[in-house]
Amino acid sequence: MSNITIRTMLATDWEFVANIYKEGIETGVATFETIVPSFNSWDNAHMQTCRFVAEENNTILGWVALSPVSNRCVYGGVAEVSVYVSKKSRGKGLGKILLLHLIAASEQEGIWTLQSGVFPTNFSSIKVHEAVGFRLIGKRERIGRLNGQWIDNILFERRSSVIGID
Repeated sequence: MSNITIRTMLATDWEFVANIYKEGIETGVATFETIVPSFNSWDNAHMQTCRFVAEENNTILGWVALSPVSNRCVYGGVAEVSVYVSKKSRGKGLGKILLLHLIAASEQEGIWTLQSGVFPTNFSSIKVHEAVGFRLIGKRERIGRLNGQWIDNILFERRSSVIGID
């Protein structure tokens, strides 16, 4: 993981991004989604800024992006995090690298609060969110169904120490 480059995600990266997302879906602990959306669906659901991929030797190993939490203007500085790491790159600190890059970029975009919903059984995601300054807000019980089973979701939040502090 020594030659990692973090760069802006391009539309042409979708095949690789979608494959990593599919690997996340297959874990059963990363998302309520059961199929990878089309690029257009994914693109419309995510902010145009703060989309990044981690690349090594021209291979995309992970990605991170933000979604607005609401279309109401009062929540314009609040966004939800998506972070996914390829199966072969998990456990090597790449999620932390991606999140730290995202945090810095989001603050440059005027985002003061990042939130993330994590399955209680996704221990590595919980650990990485805590490592980069997210704090546990609470648990949303039985918030969604996955394969016919109700699943809780743990809500994490990270408030900027430089944006939205006045």
